[in-house]
Amino acid sequence: MMGKSMENVLKEYREDEESVFNNWFMNNTERLKAFRTIRSGLKMVIREIETNEFGNDFKESSLETVVTAISEQKEIFEGAAHAFYWKPKLRIPDIYENEANKKAFARFLKMCLQTSNEKQLLEQIFLLDSQKIKGLGPAVANILYFIHPTIFPPFNTAIIKGANLLFNQRLKLGSWGEYLKMRDLILDFNQEHSKLLSKDLGAAGGLLYEIGNGRIITSENYEIALEKIEKDKRKRHNSIQNELLEENTHTEMQYHLATLGKAFGYNVWIAQNDHKRTWDNSALGEFSLTGLKLPHVPSSVKDTIRLIDVLWLNKEGDIISAFEVEKSTSIYSGILRLNDLSKSLLHNDCNFFLVAPDKREKEIKAQLLRPSFHNDHTCSLSYILFSDLRSNCEAMCKFGSDVNTLSKICKTL
Repeated sequence: MMGKSMENVLKEYREDEESVFNNWFMNNTERLKAFRTIRSGLKMVIREIETNEFGNDFKESSLETVVTAISEQKEIFEGAAHAFYWKPKLRIPDIYENEANKKAFARFLKMCLQTSNEKQLLEQIFLLDSQKIKGLGPAVANILYFIHPTIFPPFNTAIIKGANLLFNQRLKLGSWGEYLKMRDLILDFNQEHSKLLSKDLGAAGGLLYEIGNGRIITSENYEIALEKIEKDKRKRHNSIQNELLEENTHTEMQYHLATLGKAFGYNVWIAQNDHKRTWDNSALGEFSLTGLKLPHVPSSVKDTIRLIDVLWLNKEGDIISAFEVEKSTSIYSGILRLNDLSKSLLHNDCNFFLVAPDKREKEIKAQLLRPSFHNDHTCSLSYILFSDLRSNCEAMCKFGSDVNTLSKICKTL
């Protein structure tokens, strides 16, 4: 790296308010939620392959929902789903119509979920690579990142371009061997600069992405930067402004749900990362319990439950209602989180609600009709549109009595 010291490059990366580091990696509830969502989705992929229910197409498959949830994780994962699109004329990736390859892919995912031993995980990669499954390359590493973020970095064209520039390499796309070389370089770099990065390799991956895209300018990538800098700045700035608007609406909906819960006499829990958000001159944390004990919930899922947008609890501490407020993120992800919660509760009288923009009602209906949810009676889920919650909140606070009041505005299939 010439021109700038590495310490200055890393400080620029950390201090840029619109960088991947600040806009995706740090203080991002949706990012934290994605880890469990993706793991749960992978379990569904494995189960469907093992029971011969997976089908022979990517579209509307359980794998599509997983990689869509990944690709929604900001621009660093934009395009992550492309490698998995079924290209019939090319017969790639060959995990849809080839049963042996399909089973091998499921075994790989299952073993990666079952172990966190680095040596065993690398052995699974070598085993998968030895299967020579046409079209199934290191794009799978983006799935591995969401299973083992301290072992595997994310992977795409911009990241490998950034690695080549930063480490003076000629690494290529499409090869597990090249990906693993890049991984070794990242691990060494991450160790050397551990104070400014993170054990989670998403931070280092984000840095390489910014260098590869020319947002962080060095003597090695100034030509890329000159070509793209203004266009990319406008695109990212507009994207962040839209996200801020969505965050404000998200906070507004949490506020309405919190005031409703309080009016009905329930204790309210707001997702722990949202306590400092404000609406109508009130911090959401003012409506929330300071801690969520959940004595009857397995400890393995408590951290995930604490990230659900709004919970209503009775005086005994039992969850009465759970609400996931969706914006531009996957409707499927919200449904899956509520479905996971329902399976974790000892009692079955909890009410589950998806709260979403009016324009996404058709998408909600389509997702709820997926066989994996439609035939699973664990979670009886209703949905509430933003406009109905916004316009009826005050009246329900005044005249309503309990969660059953929501039946006036919620919808079910």
